[in-house]
Amino acid sequence: MVLLGAPGSGKGTQAAFLAAALGVPVISTGEMLRDAVAAGSELGRRVEGVMAAGALVADDLMGEVVESRLSQDDARAGFILDGYPRTTAQAATLDEVLARSGAALDRVLLFDVPEGELVRRALGRGRSDDKEEVIRERFLLYREKTQPLVALYRERSLLAVVNGFQPVGQVTADLLAALEAR
Repeated sequence: MVLLGAPGSGKGTQAAFLAAALGVPVISTGEMLRDAVAAGSELGRRVEGVMAAGALVADDLMGEVVESRLSQDDARAGFILDGYPRTTAQAATLDEVLARSGAALDRVLLFDVPEGELVRRALGRGRSDDKEEVIRERFLLYREKTQPLVALYRERSLLAVVNGFQPVGQVTADLLAALEAR
């Protein structure tokens, strides 16, 4: 499955709950990239400046990162993608990666949270890349690049929208209900 939503919408928090409930790994591309930067790896050096500016990492590079991670044994029975795809081009790459492995998406869950709440949450996380100007840039990119995915996955009858502006336990219950309804 894929989790969609603006930065700070609760994808990471809910991904952990869903992973525990479903027994599948969470694949957070943002976390993978932040870890690569912190480790000073080749990947980290390639993406550090892009991330610091709040921009999106190139689609081809993200495709390589995701394909490598999805090929690991723990993802064979299923996975939760958090932060990928973010563009329709990345969605096409994901389709190709999944087709090569004989897999397909079962569900795309969209977290709906008002922007004012998203800014408040993002500023409260305390991550080094969570500065207000960077956060605003992420929202702009999200609206421009990621929102078209909503239409794409709605057309494919994969999309479920969940109110992410309610207590954490209720969001989890709504997500699990959306998965069961599929």
